[in-house]
This record gives sequence, C-alpha cells and structure tokens, in this order.
Amino acid sequence: MKDWFRKGAAKISLFSGMLMLPVLFAVFFSTVAADKPEATIDEESLQCLVCHSSHRYQITDTVSGETVTMKMHSELQIDPVEYKSATHGGFKCTDCHSADYNIHPHPVSTKFEANYNCMDCHGGDETYASFHFETIEEEYLKSIHATELGDEFTCWSCHNPHTYRLSDKMPGQLINRVARNNAACLTCHGNINNYAVLIEKELPDLIKSHDWLPNQSLHFRKVRCIDCHSANNDSIMVAHLVLPADQSVRNCVECHSTNSILMASLYKHQAVEKRSKLGFYNGVIMNEAYLIGANRNYYLNVASIVIFIMVLIGIAIHATLRYINRHRKHGN
Repeated sequence: MKDWFRKGAAKISLFSGMLMLPVLFAVFFSTVAADKPEATIDEESLQCLVCHSSHRYQITDTVSGETVTMKMHSELQIDPVEYKSATHGGFKCTDCHSADYNIHPHPVSTKFEANYNCMDCHGGDETYASFHFETIEEEYLKSIHATELGDEFTCWSCHNPHTYRLSDKMPGQLINRVARNNAACLTCHGNINNYAVLIEKELPDLIKSHDWLPNQSLHFRKVRCIDCHSANNDSIMVAHLVLPADQSVRNCVECHSTNSILMASLYKHQAVEKRSKLGFYNGVIMNEAYLIGANRNYYLNVASIVIFIMVLIGIAIHATLRYINRHRKHGN
C-alpha cells in the first residue's frame, strides 16, 4: 500500500511540475519583451538636434561670416531621449518638415508652412482604424477648445509631436497615467504664459474653482481632468469632447456608484488592456474594485489556479487510492 501512495505522490509532483511550466515561460518571455530596442535617430535628424536639444544655439551670417549665440525658444527645444522613445521617434525630421529646414539658419519661408495634424497622416488609413481618428476629430470639433479657439488650437496643443506617447499603453500604476494625462491639461491651465498665448482671459485659480470638491488633493491625484470635463464616447479610448466648465461633473454619485462614469472612461483602459492578460473575471468584472483575496499580479493568479488544480487532483487521486484499497480488503 505504501508503494501505491509513493507512486501517487510522484505522479502528483510530476504533473504539478508540468503545470508550472506555462508560468515559467510567461516570466521568461515577459522579461525578454521588456528589453525591446527603442527607435534609432537618423543622422539627418541628429544634426537638427545639435541645436534643438540645447538651450542656446549658434548661427553664422552667410555674408559677413559673423557668428552669434542665441537662446533657443522653449517650444523649439527637443529632448533626444524623449523623442527617441516617443510614438513618432522613428521618423526623420523632414518626414513632417520640409527639406528647407536642412538649411541653417532656416529660411523665413519655413515659418509660413502649415503643420501637419493627426488626420493628415491617419485619416482614412485602415492600419489605424482601431484608433477611430475620424471619430476623435468629430468629437474634438464639438469641444470647447475648437469652438472657442478655432485654428489657434490644434492636436499639438495637447499632444507634443516630439514627445507624445500612447500613455494608456505604457506600463505602470494607474496614478502615473493620471499624472501624465493631467500634465497635458496643466501645460496651459496651470501656466499663465501658455494660457495667455491662447486666450485673453485671466488664468483661473484651479484650487478655488474646485473648492467644492471634497478631498480635493486626492481627486487631483486619482482622477483625470477629462473624466469630469468631457463627454464619454464608447468608440474611442480617450474622450476628446471637452465641455464648458459649467457642464462638468459636480455630482458625487456620477462617479461613486455602480454605473460610475469612471468605469466607462478612466478604468476602461485597464479593462481592455487586462482582459486578455488577467481574464474576464479580474480584467472586466473586478477591474479596480478591491475584494479580499484579490490581487493585481498576473503570475500570482496563475500560480493560485495551478495550486488549486493540484489540490483537486490530489484529492481525486487520494480518493481513488482509498477506493481501490477498500475494495481490495473486501475482496480478500
């Protein structure tokens, strides 16, 4: 009888080891995937960054030969590290700017060139159909930014083309994503100089205008501006229909309820992102809700399932062996 139990235990150990293989492979491939190389900057663009990555630059008068040092405007400064890891970091400068920019100093005519917007490249392109750029444009054109500021406000007013990354695809905690999204709003709404460039009004005091909000600092850290100041659209990941201030959310129940608007906006990113990784239960039903015994670690979830299966198999084998042993005794 002892031989039966030893053989049964050996089988359980072998089977459990086989079940752990997917977890080990998942850990390995996730480590390899994290080491993906970034885009490389071509030599032509590196020449542009000689000046545009510095606070000061030098230009030489082609007639007199005199060289002077000038300050680089902050809007024209580009961080090479950020550009390299940006969504458009693999592009050459002249993919978006005319070849006239290769002339130093740049001809005055370059100042009159129209900048590309998102739809110039992504509009009607099936490759990017999942992003629904056409819907984004429709939503934006109805927003307070477009109706009040017109051509003074463009995609690049919020999304710097040299540093923009799909923040909702970037790894990290949700609080970091909130900070990245809000930083785009605060570029104008938290900077008196940038605000004055766009609109001839006094910059509102954000603390005073949100003084009705309980636990104000906590809301600022945990919720994006657009979650309360825009209308949601299920077909796009991030809302672009920014509403006037008097139409923003001011009712606590709209967020702190079963049908929370945050579940359709802020948490929607993680639900879509985690659905394939964490499964339907963790990725969709639970989402960011806290339940005793729940966790946000994929590998711990897999390990717990494996252990649970092993326990069931162990119970089944134990019951089978007892059944066989009992029948043997009765047979004897």
